[in-house]
Amino acid sequence: MNVYFDNAATTAMDDRVIEAMLPFMKNHFGNPSSVHSHGREVRTAIERSRKKVAELLNASPSEVFFTSGGTEADNTALVCGIESHGITHAITSPLEHHAVLHTLEVLEKKGKITLSILDVNETGEIDLNQAEELLKANPKSLISLMHANNEIGNLNDLTRIGELAKTHGAFFHSDTVQTMGHYVHDMKTLPVDSIVAGGHKFHGPKGSGFLYVRKDKKIHPFIHGGAQERNMRGGTENVIGIIGIAKALELAYEDMAGHQAKIEAIKRHFIEKLLQEIPGVEFNGLSADFDRSLYTVLNVSLPPSAANSGMLLFNLDLEGISASGGSACSSGATVGSHVLRALNHKPERDSVRFSFSRFNTLEDVDYAVGKLKDLYLVEA
Repeated sequence: MNVYFDNAATTAMDDRVIEAMLPFMKNHFGNPSSVHSHGREVRTAIERSRKKVAELLNASPSEVFFTSGGTEADNTALVCGIESHGITHAITSPLEHHAVLHTLEVLEKKGKITLSILDVNETGEIDLNQAEELLKANPKSLISLMHANNEIGNLNDLTRIGELAKTHGAFFHSDTVQTMGHYVHDMKTLPVDSIVAGGHKFHGPKGSGFLYVRKDKKIHPFIHGGAQERNMRGGTENVIGIIGIAKALELAYEDMAGHQAKIEAIKRHFIEKLLQEIPGVEFNGLSADFDRSLYTVLNVSLPPSAANSGMLLFNLDLEGISASGGSACSSGATVGSHVLRALNHKPERDSVRFSFSRFNTLEDVDYAVGKLKDLYLVEA
């Protein structure tokens, strides 16, 4: 049996997304910047996709820019937000995805900004009182805090953070890659200046993404060389990716509550089975708290095991179970999780991130927990 529990890394494409993309692989191949009929029909499809994304976000189409994914979108928001608005101080947390953390660290090394890193406790909760003090001391900063952590699932209160940012004239960016397509983002009421998406996190194609930037917080382009994306991103558009991400987001919104109920049931069953079958199991961050964590992620801390130490993911893979030790975005990296290090995680305990989608089943859970139990019975 093969079980895929690494949906926070990437999800399987929905067949309906593939169907929507196929005509633009086979028949509608024109360059959208061309003025002839082949180009115009593709340009129309792109703008229709932009309008659909904007409708779902309750935003204006002029605020949506298609990118190659979440990493490019994060880099654009941060680098260009800082440069366009003359920002000299930024605030973030040690738990951010490297697309945010490394980008801000590079800007600091170049002397563009001073960077403040917020404190977090052992469950990964960010000190928002400290954020408020930093914003008071450094008005008109940039603050970048993710909606949900990709490794431990902790949710941040974007409304509270956004209100703090607004009070102190700050530019508020949030990496929403893990929550886009899983939660409603209403940009008319959400006090965030920029958010991002990667299509492959919600059953769309890899290499597709978008950046939302509030119209009164306009920024200059990150990639130059053409007038595409309303002069915001040079380069011929990834047409099939744009068609795919818009369709995937539309499908996600069609039955978001139903998808959430199904995935929450899978996660709940996983927690219950682990607690029954493996003595000493724990959960990292707030990932087992259904009110304060992303419903698609469960980060499991397993008791010390000589037989599995450093080999647990490999052993699971041998049993046909795909999971992750943390973020999978730096594939092949041997360094440990910066998120778990920030939480002072005990190094003698192996941690595994199991992440779920609407394509998973309760039978998948039973199989995975059964194999985990077998692995830990080796030492019994």
